[in-house]
Amino acid sequence: MSDVFTLINPATARPIREIARASVDETDAAISRAVVAQRAWASLPPVARADALRSFARVVEAHVEELAQLEVVNSGHPIGSARWEASHVAQVLNFSAGAPERLSGQQIPVAGGLDVTFHEPYGVVGIIVPWNFPMTIASWGFAPALAAGNAVVLKPAELTPLTAMRLGELAVLAGLPEGLFSVVTGSGSVVGQRFVSHPDVRKVVFTGSTSVGTDVAAGCARELKPVTLELGGKSANIVFADADLEKAAASAPGAVFDNAGQDCCARSRILVERSVYDRFLELLEPAVRAWRVGDPADEGTEMGPLISASHRSTVEGFLDGADVAFRGSAPSGDGFWFAPTVVLAGPADRIAREEVFGPVVAVLPFDDEADAIRLANDTIYGLAGSIWTENLGRAVRASRGVKSGVLSVNSHSSVRYWTPFGGMKASGLGRELGPDAAEHFTETKNVFFATDAS
Repeated sequence: MSDVFTLINPATARPIREIARASVDETDAAISRAVVAQRAWASLPPVARADALRSFARVVEAHVEELAQLEVVNSGHPIGSARWEASHVAQVLNFSAGAPERLSGQQIPVAGGLDVTFHEPYGVVGIIVPWNFPMTIASWGFAPALAAGNAVVLKPAELTPLTAMRLGELAVLAGLPEGLFSVVTGSGSVVGQRFVSHPDVRKVVFTGSTSVGTDVAAGCARELKPVTLELGGKSANIVFADADLEKAAASAPGAVFDNAGQDCCARSRILVERSVYDRFLELLEPAVRAWRVGDPADEGTEMGPLISASHRSTVEGFLDGADVAFRGSAPSGDGFWFAPTVVLAGPADRIAREEVFGPVVAVLPFDDEADAIRLANDTIYGLAGSIWTENLGRAVRASRGVKSGVLSVNSHSSVRYWTPFGGMKASGLGRELGPDAAEHFTETKNVFFATDAS
């Protein structure tokens, strides 16, 4: 019999419910069911798979409020954010539903015959998702993987499995075959590791820390198994002197304090041109102090708690010896609360180099365009970033110079389901979302047909 673990509401520090922790045998059983379901799924006409995914999307749309409320309780996400996340899952499914009928191969001119390529599904895909965005990140993997003709076995984070579990139920309710999309709860060392080692799991998708991602990649390499990794970040928010400073300062809190800073895309370094450094801080302070931290169920809340007591201790540790400029406010008492914090830092400071994964932002000055690009790239990470300037030429030069997979100019937008998402350097391998998402869950098969009559 499986053992269990207890879920905790991060806003109250009180238990929610107990969840089974799957064994290796239980994980293997889910993979075996997926193997059988995938064969039938892949043999369906593309239009049938497309219709099934649209049906899944409609069922998710009908359960947006239920999914959002689960995320509020399990993850501490503000209700407005949670509703957006649940709706996003439906949108990703709808977008992916267009892929089965558009996964076209090529006809390549050759001598003596006809040469064509096919996009063949891997078979069973194992997806391991983190606790910070349980619904959305899961959908980035399972929707295009299913669209490409694969089966999916999904392992949610132990801390936040409730929405993933419900999505697995909704898939069956929508008419997807039993076993095609399974959710297996448990530890990474058991369930996740089995995805890596099981011979019938032919691709792994992992989102999480760079250190664990490195281990996942090493395990997949031993099995000659492809892997997509979306890992950590230390993204820069670059503010040039010619930028709209009022807009840049007003938008900065949302770029780093959304989801309590528990976001790989968080713009956790603000690089400000030295000539406007003091003015920017003057504009930033009231924006930070006005950031609304409180009960996730309250419609006006912008930021909820951190995910756990241990994670709050980790975030607090980054403030040891730090030059705190100012802080916002947060509730006291039960719950894993942490006030938004602005720190003045130098390039060598730990808080300017390591991923905090909390509502803490480091502000650093720079001297000119070259210095800004150098500082932005002075990190092992390369996931996201923002560039604020009214000079189009500078915007183009900086966006080409900064080594990050996702950049925005005069914006902090990182995720749109119809554009590619992923990192460079220690922020990961491969891309998710966008028009080619389903193709990343296929292997290219080349077939030559001889037509020479001789």
